[in-house]
Amino acid sequence: MNYTYLLINIAVIFFPLVLSFDKKVHFFSKWKFIVPAILITGIVFLIWDLLFVKLNVWSFNPDYITGISLWGLPLEEMLFFLTVPYACVFIYECLNVYFPKNGLQRYSLALSNLFLGLCIAILFFGYRYWYTVINFGFLFVVLAYVEYINTKLRFMYRFYRAYLVALIPFYIVNGFLTAIPVVIYNNKENLSFRVGTIPFEDHFYLMSLLLMNIYLYEWFKNRAIK
Repeated sequence: MNYTYLLINIAVIFFPLVLSFDKKVHFFSKWKFIVPAILITGIVFLIWDLLFVKLNVWSFNPDYITGISLWGLPLEEMLFFLTVPYACVFIYECLNVYFPKNGLQRYSLALSNLFLGLCIAILFFGYRYWYTVINFGFLFVVLAYVEYINTKLRFMYRFYRAYLVALIPFYIVNGFLTAIPVVIYNNKENLSFRVGTIPFEDHFYLMSLLLMNIYLYEWFKNRAIK
């Protein structure tokens, strides 16, 4: 039982790692772009995670972790910010290779504006909850930057497509983490609305995590071309 979270991490990355050597996607050749993207994003989210532990937003069930920790965070939680982004960016790149058309990009700004409006609304009504405020506040900043300050990289349609597909493994993995539970949420710090056992905010936590990773991934690729 103490290896539950560790095994979930291994399961998340196993197939994307093995399939990285697929001849068509050739994802391993893009590791030089994905590794710095994951590391930079991971540092940001680890700081966020440490803050949430201090604020009692969530905690970790000792029955399902190995007990190895750093700065109060379980080893498995740190691995989460490597395995999940890798798997999600792999999904993103596979979709780009097998479905290269980007014709719906013109609709992505409208969808982003919808999410920006949702962030504002939830920040207004959920300002009392730490997880809600930090989660939607961060998403608002990153999304606004990508759409309105970043003017060169246009990938948001492809991002939304990958996010939609990534929700499938998200419900499986996060379903396990929250149902067992491995991660215990303090409902006094969130909206107390769940999809099954998964907090509503987690869907947008995934969006922020994936968006920052993909933006940096595209940024490093674009820089290499120049």
